[in-house]
Amino acid sequence: MDELLDAIAALVSLVSREKVQAIATRIRRTEASKAAAVLLSVVGTPVASVVVERLAAVWQNTNVRPDELASMLLAASHVYIRATSEQSTELVWTGPTTPFVSARRTEQALLQVISSAEQSLFITSFVAYDVSTIVKALNAAGERGVAVSMLLELSKGHGGSITFDAIGKMKELVPTAKLYAWHEKIGLFSEGRVHAKIAVADDRTCFITSANLTGYAMEKNMEAGVLISGGRVVKLLNKHLRSLVDMKIVLPV
Repeated sequence: MDELLDAIAALVSLVSREKVQAIATRIRRTEASKAAAVLLSVVGTPVASVVVERLAAVWQNTNVRPDELASMLLAASHVYIRATSEQSTELVWTGPTTPFVSARRTEQALLQVISSAEQSLFITSFVAYDVSTIVKALNAAGERGVAVSMLLELSKGHGGSITFDAIGKMKELVPTAKLYAWHEKIGLFSEGRVHAKIAVADDRTCFITSANLTGYAMEKNMEAGVLISGGRVVKLLNKHLRSLVDMKIVLPV
């Protein structure tokens, strides 16, 4: 049965809902032994033909009736479309490109998250400097009423690990933002750093990246990340960051 479920999943993730419905209609009046020949005429690409042939081959080794298989296909297609419409994930990349991956640039993705914020925005980074476009976008967010929060690594002079006061500088550049720091690093985290690079807008969009808030990270470094819109992950991440504040694990500066 697992093989059949895998074959169904491969099919509904590759072809349109309309194609799945057409295949299900054919299946209802087809015997498993004749499925390959009958179903191949529904699809028009070599890749789709491969997954249809696999479905037909696997089906012959089960006791699943035609009407059952048709219903399974339709249900799987519905769930797949519903899930993909609720959440989308996009690759973000800065650095040398290749012909094989089309990706958004880090600065573009971060600006999109900031500009999409309507009520709240939470950004974390190890360091932050030389990012005039980001600073401008953060101030614009504050002006339209967005509650901007930022968690950054402390300088060595304040008990952290970086050589300059990024938090103090950011307070000057984005005066409406609430700045937080990880002061109490106890137990296993005694030598820890704020190394997460995240931006979350409301409960709708988040950007998880290797890039710090620096000019080099936005333009020159090799950086990778994902931009996630909708879905459970964004809500969980936003709730987690807010809970770090509520539980006083990170404190306002």
